[in-house]
Amino acid sequence: MNREQLIAQIKKKKSFLCVGLDTDIHKIPKHLLELEDPIFEFNKQIIDATKEFCVAYKPNIAFYECMGVSGWESLQKTLDYIPENIFTIADAKRGDIGNTSSMYARAFFENMNFDSVTVAPYMGSDSVTPFLEFEDKWAIVLALTSNKGGLYFQKIEDKNGKQLFEQVLESSKNWGTDANMMYVVGATRSEQLSKIRQIIPNHFLLVPGVGAQGGNLQDVAKYGMNADCGLLVNSSRGIIYAGNNLDFAEKSRIEAEKLHQEMASLLSLKGI
Repeated sequence: MNREQLIAQIKKKKSFLCVGLDTDIHKIPKHLLELEDPIFEFNKQIIDATKEFCVAYKPNIAFYECMGVSGWESLQKTLDYIPENIFTIADAKRGDIGNTSSMYARAFFENMNFDSVTVAPYMGSDSVTPFLEFEDKWAIVLALTSNKGGLYFQKIEDKNGKQLFEQVLESSKNWGTDANMMYVVGATRSEQLSKIRQIIPNHFLLVPGVGAQGGNLQDVAKYGMNADCGLLVNSSRGIIYAGNNLDFAEKSRIEAEKLHQEMASLLSLKGI
């Protein structure tokens, strides 16, 4: 999916919601465990319940690869089930030397046909640029994450007072364009979004941390939204684990719709 198509979906649905499919076999409703592929059945029902309200799905690859071959099969079935007009993100956080990154890119873009993959930039440009060689595919580069431990390195200052995440943004923004690169910025770091927008005003930001992690959607929109919206705000646990009984999918729908309504209001205020 290219940039124009993604923006069109945001405008059509009045939403910039991304639903994270962090599907844990130990957390899904017990009645699903009797089925042949409980992971896929859970995802299928979540997708059916939420696809009206979101513009992206983000499977966290770790939750699938930890299960071996069956996990990869569940992931592929899930990816195939997601409607074609919804953006897909492989939350894999890959990043290695160039020839290895090329293989990762082929795995997620050619073999599995994801629209995008999250990438760690700390080995330099050769760890990211192989992901930028595919038409209408995206690298989503880690910039400022929402986990507590991320602060150990990401906010280290150089002698001029510039923090490491700022240096990463300034260096990497020229590796690609705003049509094939996005950045991960945690919702719990919303106070930094104005500074980030000064460096990358036009790039899309993937913003995890709204919901269970305590991120504030209003603040994210206030400081991070641009003229094209420029945001994909992810909620995982807050939506997919809203319920744990037979009505789990309906509970997830309710939570997704709440976020959708709030996003529609924010987009309207911005004139999008």
